[in-house]
Formats: sequence, structure tokens, C-alpha cells
Amino acid sequence: MVANKPITVRAIMAQDPVTLEHDDILDLASDIMNLGRIRHLPILNKGKVVGVLSQRNLFHSAVVAALGLGVKESRDLLKAIRVREVMSAPVITVSPDTGVKEAARIMVEKKIGCLPVMENESLVGLVTESDILRYVVNL
Repeated sequence: MVANKPITVRAIMAQDPVTLEHDDILDLASDIMNLGRIRHLPILNKGKVVGVLSQRNLFHSAVVAALGLGVKESRDLLKAIRVREVMSAPVITVSPDTGVKEAARIMVEKKIGCLPVMENESLVGLVTESDILRYVVNL
């Protein structure tokens, strides 16, 4: 940290995050999240960020799908549900120049676990609770 200059989201965000389209199916989202050990996916519609899919969204969908269903039936149901049906929207974003403290405040206030990072209407990164905790631990 340079003399009293706050660290910005740009310094701690994950660049070029994995994304999905709003018409993709939950089965695909589940596979990507599990294989990539990813907890949040920005959701796009024609290149614009329209929501975020979290493991929590996926878990709630899976619980509903699993009630009274076997593994195959639950998996089949996840193949029938579109991401847009369970994603969190509208999406709250920040710019790369947002301070880490401000990003943390927004996440706490809004009770969300990540913020897509936008620059000139383009998704350039994703900052998560884990990114902020990692930053704090390394202070």
C-alpha cells in the first residue's frame, strides 16, 4: 500500500472470470462449479452481465429438485431448469478502482458473496469474500 492510498479491487480480483449465459442449464452450471471449485458465476445475456449464480442458488434448486426424487431424476430436473430462473438479479457491480473496503462494505450491506467488476460496460473481473479475506490475512 502506497502512503495512504487505498488498495483497489483491481489488485485482488480474479480476472476474466468463468461466465455462463442466462439460457444455460443448471446441470452445466453445477458441473462447472464442482469441477472448477467455483462458488460464483457471473451470468451474461448477449454479453451484458444480468445476474450472478452462486452455489447457494444452485443448492436451493438442488434441494427442491431432490425432494422425493432419485439421483437420476434430480439430475434430469437440473437439466430442465435455466440459470435465469434461479440466478440473483439485478446484479450489483463495482469498478476496478473501487476500494477494497468499499467493496467489503457493499457485500456486507447487501448480504452477497461477490461483486462482478465492470469497466466500460465490460466484465473484467470478479471480487469475492475470499479475495477480501485473503487480502486482509496478508496485510
